[in-house]
Amino acid sequence: MKIFIACSKHFYHQIPTIKDVLEKRGHILAMPNSYDQPMKEEEMKLLSPEEHIKWKGEMLRKDKENIEPNDAILILNYEKKGQPNYVGGATFLEMFRAWEMGKKLFLLNPIPDNLLKDEIIGFNPVILNGNLELI
Repeated sequence: MKIFIACSKHFYHQIPTIKDVLEKRGHILAMPNSYDQPMKEEEMKLLSPEEHIKWKGEMLRKDKENIEPNDAILILNYEKKGQPNYVGGATFLEMFRAWEMGKKLFLLNPIPDNLLKDEIIGFNPVILNGNLELI
């Protein structure tokens, strides 16, 4: 299966382990935007508000071309700053786009208990509870 990985840039350091496990199982993985430069957004914010807006817009538009060739999206939702199973705004938008395209959605951990909970429930993701063998 072709799988797009989506997560907060703060979880990018977790990706190599996930990638290794899934590739050994025969899956083909696509990495998130700015995977090779996880702090690029912070750099853009320092340049100017206009440059950040332009860059962020480009990243959001790029989501369609990142998700479209894949069969599924895997959301890595770990704890972030005391928030269990964190899903941020950009990741939520990637989930929505994948759902809209009819892609299979996998959440590594349970649905976060926050203001996005009902919408994420509506996407009907497969909750892996940390078990990648369920993919």
